[in-house]
Amino acid sequence: MSQLSIIDIPQAQKERLSFIEFRLYFYGEINRSDLVSRFGIKEAAASRDISVYKEIAHENIAYDAKGKSYILCADFKPVFDYSDSQTTAALLYGFGDDFIGKQNSVISCESPTQLNYPNIATLAPITRAIYKKQAVKIVYLSLSSGLSEREIVPFALVNNGLRWHVRAFDRTHNRFADFVVNRIKSIEVINIDIPKEQTKSADNQWNRIVDLHIVPHPSIKYPEVIEKEYSMSNGVLIIQVRAAVAGYVLRHWNIDCSVFHTLTGPENYLWLKNRPTLYGVENLTIAPGYADQNIKDDMEAKC
Repeated sequence: MSQLSIIDIPQAQKERLSFIEFRLYFYGEINRSDLVSRFGIKEAAASRDISVYKEIAHENIAYDAKGKSYILCADFKPVFDYSDSQTTAALLYGFGDDFIGKQNSVISCESPTQLNYPNIATLAPITRAIYKKQAVKIVYLSLSSGLSEREIVPFALVNNGLRWHVRAFDRTHNRFADFVVNRIKSIEVINIDIPKEQTKSADNQWNRIVDLHIVPHPSIKYPEVIEKEYSMSNGVLIIQVRAAVAGYVLRHWNIDCSVFHTLTGPENYLWLKNRPTLYGVENLTIAPGYADQNIKDDMEAKC
């Protein structure tokens, strides 16, 4: 066992070492240039940092002469503690990826309790597969079909406000779909060629952008309150979202999607003014009022 301990490392270098480990854990590799770019240090200093990390955790990192980079070892075990919220924030936004330890807030700040953060041990091989453009074999728990084995080609993470998904091509069912990270029981990399039709560029729902024109719900007595709260311009908030996540956005913000704004619950502050923009969007069964309106339209058409 190495005599050098992470406790003995100065804070500035500790942050760089945590960055090295983060890149290994979630991307599968690290280069000196990554450290140079992130921290503005010289290559010699980057080499020293990697050497220090190797001394602390030699079983975690190895040099790949062919790829000229340092890669994750099969027996990898994290040295740093990983906070669920900080890890997912770093993957989402990039900030804070230089140190992913557990830290206390400087001021009091509370947010709604998150019921289920993605399992880090499952998330890490998924992000590595996304980064390296690899297919994976997973054992997956589905509400409709129970336990099954799937082959998927993941290319993006999605936080829908309630849970984390991985957007991927499902080779088993020949379609693009969302897989809940915490429903994946096991994951294994498959070394196969990935045809273009199974990549992100072929996912029409992912690549299509829809404009949502959101206004105060007509049932609101003082619409100017909602206009102020959501920083609306001329009474409208226009946001652009991917078709693949539109249903999640509409559900998360309780946006009434019915034609005649018929939802009047206390949670319905907002109404989607341009409902036709959702034509062709696939995940609208969860959009408030959208499915109910379609059922009503179908019944009227049969009368």
